[in-house]
Amino acid sequence: MPDAVVIGAGPNGLVAANLLADAGWSVEVLEAQDEPGGAVRHDRGVDPDFASDLFSAFYPLAAASPVLAGLHLEREGLSWSHAPKVLAHPLRDGRCAVLSRDLEETAASLEAFAPGDGAAWKELREVWETLRAGVLDALFTPFPPVRAGARLALRLRAAGGLRMARTMVLPVRRLGEEEFRGEGGRLLLAGNALHADLAPEAAGSGGFGWLMSMLGQTYGFPVPTGGSGALTAALVRRLTRRGGSVRCGEQVTEVVVRGGRAVGVRTAGGEAVPARKAILADVSAPALYGSLVAERHLPGQLLTDLKRFQWDFATFKVDWALDSPVPWACPEAAQAGTVHLADGVDGLTRFAAQIAMGRVPDEPFALFGQMTTTDPSRSPKGTESAWAYTHVPHRVRGDAGNDGLTGSWDAREQETMADRLEAQVERYAPGFRGLVRARRVLAPPTLQSMDANLHGGAINGGTTALHQQFVLRPTPGTGRPETPVAGLYLASASAHPGGGVHGAPGANAARAALRRQPAGALAGLQSRLRRRDRKGQR
Repeated sequence: MPDAVVIGAGPNGLVAANLLADAGWSVEVLEAQDEPGGAVRHDRGVDPDFASDLFSAFYPLAAASPVLAGLHLEREGLSWSHAPKVLAHPLRDGRCAVLSRDLEETAASLEAFAPGDGAAWKELREVWETLRAGVLDALFTPFPPVRAGARLALRLRAAGGLRMARTMVLPVRRLGEEEFRGEGGRLLLAGNALHADLAPEAAGSGGFGWLMSMLGQTYGFPVPTGGSGALTAALVRRLTRRGGSVRCGEQVTEVVVRGGRAVGVRTAGGEAVPARKAILADVSAPALYGSLVAERHLPGQLLTDLKRFQWDFATFKVDWALDSPVPWACPEAAQAGTVHLADGVDGLTRFAAQIAMGRVPDEPFALFGQMTTTDPSRSPKGTESAWAYTHVPHRVRGDAGNDGLTGSWDAREQETMADRLEAQVERYAPGFRGLVRARRVLAPPTLQSMDANLHGGAINGGTTALHQQFVLRPTPGTGRPETPVAGLYLASASAHPGGGVHGAPGANAARAALRRQPAGALAGLQSRLRRRDRKGQR
């Protein structure tokens, strides 16, 4: 009997399992899919010569995460690759905003849009450097972050106190207008805010856009060398070396509760897997509380609140094998790992408004990834492994275009939407479609079938909007990994701090489980951890 069972071998589940194994626990991870990784996997399904990331691809939050840094995955063979430039946002008139890890290059790009905007960007970066340690501490610890929050409060006072707090809750459109005279800085902030489901007019989108922009400025948008699955492989190797195990093809259908405590799980094959100390669930909150745990074990208010749980936007993705690099009209975009495609902040607002109205966007905002530009090992020299994704409504009420898309996402609708996404790329890179050697379409139902946590293609475990963050995530008053069932912990992106590959929800759940052990036992575990760390540093 293992000490802990972890449901799901996504990055959060594997981080949790590693931390428990570090503390001396025996751990068994059960994964429904035939391979581990969740949304951190790659394959060669588009073309045998091309490595294609199936889901997530760029990892600024992983680069900044103290959780992942503490696992020392470089010892397991993980290495990171960077594109020459982090991000580009070209416009149809030939201008292009560029985010670089070199501060002077970023500033020069924005200065070309309007005099003084380079200095304005540097000021935002100075604020970031003042707050960075406190923000990251607060971001990657359970909510409320008491100690980290106190430190952040002191830093906020130095950065302007309430004025800075106001800045962080501004809509990103307003933040861009207040900070920049030209469109370049506004584009970087607003495009980065839409990495989540935050429209330019949404409260808090300014803070999120600023955070993602500053992460890119400081850490870049790195990728695991060889493919995103290299990160998963490193986590699995580390866990296995510490005595943990991962069993794939094992779908958990029930969390077994006795006397108000989680004591094990049951699989689709009928196997009962007991756990001596804890169950950690790297599954969405609706799946945990709406399916795996019987209603009789849960408070009525939680079940009521769960009906109001909001998913983030659905996602539609296309992978390409290209015969040559993308022929961008703006040459600056050729060196960027990530390219944002929308004609200005107004284009982003129009896109988000169409989704809000339940309409499939006619000119979809595309996040375009140039993987070979970022990591030359991804495809043969002179070619490009590329992808793009956009967002669509979960419930389609109409098509803003002329193709009659209904959201059924049958074969015709998938190909039609993929053509629409290619047409958007073609607007900024004439000749793009002639380079396509092969493509693969991943519609919302396909994404969910490959990872159940991606409900309807939602990639962040629930909306990033303020009404479902912090102590409100996943429902009011449930901002910590503990659940109403003793010994059961929520370890997925549905828990604080939410989506992104950084391991924080898994780490928070593991630490919560460890805290529940008797003080003497916990002291012994901490002593063993310190000895392991000293040994690993030799």
